[in-house]
Amino acid sequence: MKTQLQILPLIAILALFLIGPILIIFVVSFWDYTEFSLVPDFVLTNYVELFESSVTYSIYLNTLKFAALSWILTLVIGFGVAYFLAFHVRQLRWQVILFLVCTIPFWTSNIIRMIAWIPVLGRHGLINKGLVNMGIVDQPVEWLLYSDFAVVLAFVHLYTLFMVVPIFNSMMRIDKSVLEAARDAGASAMQVLTHVIIPLCRPGIAIGTIFVVSLVMGDFITVQAMSGGQSASVGVAMNHKRALLQYPAAAADAMILLVVVLVMVAMLMRTVNIRKEL
Repeated sequence: MKTQLQILPLIAILALFLIGPILIIFVVSFWDYTEFSLVPDFVLTNYVELFESSVTYSIYLNTLKFAALSWILTLVIGFGVAYFLAFHVRQLRWQVILFLVCTIPFWTSNIIRMIAWIPVLGRHGLINKGLVNMGIVDQPVEWLLYSDFAVVLAFVHLYTLFMVVPIFNSMMRIDKSVLEAARDAGASAMQVLTHVIIPLCRPGIAIGTIFVVSLVMGDFITVQAMSGGQSASVGVAMNHKRALLQYPAAAADAMILLVVVLVMVAMLMRTVNIRKEL
């Protein structure tokens, strides 16, 4: 009884700030609307329009493409950084220092870090000037900015640390004697990596994947800014509907996106035992 009373404040906070808003969005997704007002009702129009429109499926495919590319790149970079910190930096002091260096970009706003790429990738940016001056290209490369490439690059820059942290945590929990035993048994460095380290890091990889995929799937500012409005995502579509005061339609979009993300998270949690990592 005492334990139940102790968790009541946590339940109240979750109900107020998590479950409550989701229930409100769910209810509003069934409302009707006009050009100037919301009509409390129970209609399936918002969901029917979503599933009957081919645009919806193309937008989700584009969003999943961003999520997949961002996940692959953040996983490769995050795993490499975590591996270096965990197994090549011997002293705990330097591990902490280098890890803090990785967090320095997070001391600034996401928008500032994202916009910082514009003078680098622009038509007259640093990269294009360097390529032209070295004679590699005759004209500035157009696809560096305001393209899918710029969107994915910004995502990788923004969210790689969300992959580094859980993987690094998993690697630090690996007993070094296990690695020594594998080497003594004749395993090469690649075999130790693929048969020992990666399997033991699966919970960390799964947690990092949940973070990155969830953030990318719901993002709209990065897609809108770095693509110059030329690329679409679910978040951008919801934001446009919100700007047009089509709140019930945007709420329906949000509920479908929530279901999709929850299904992806559930599939990931079935592959590994994340509770051991937590």
